[in-house]
Amino acid sequence: MKDKLIKLFYLFLPIILGSIVGFIISKYIDYSSLNKPPFCPNKIFFPIAWFIIYILMGISYYLFKKSNNKTLYIYYIQLGFNLLWSIIFFVFKLRLIAVFWIIILDLLVYFMILKFYKFNKLSSILNIPYFIWCLFATYLTIGIYILN
Repeated sequence: MKDKLIKLFYLFLPIILGSIVGFIISKYIDYSSLNKPPFCPNKIFFPIAWFIIYILMGISYYLFKKSNNKTLYIYYIQLGFNLLWSIIFFVFKLRLIAVFWIIILDLLVYFMILKFYKFNKLSSILNIPYFIWCLFATYLTIGIYILN
């Protein structure tokens, strides 16, 4: 039973934490009022994209843990950076800090993918959409900072 709970923890931690942060920031989101760069998706797209990404992250970490008993702290660090970005950007509206924050997140996700690859290639590959999304989010963050 305990083993199953631990597996569920690995699978659903990103979704649970992402949902909590989403709830916290929901009343602060000013996305509609911001000037946005070209190719900026409709706001309805973001929760869908993040849900899929969080599922892939959970599966990825589950597979990693299955193939290796080590805990890579970079997973938890990047997850923390990911979650805090939304608070920095939407709640505190510190757009310039959010730009630097997301660049650090990009690097953390890149290094996490490299580390995962050493132990479980599929686990690493499942994070590529996350990395691409983070790069796109970096573009949006920089664009929104410049335009506002």
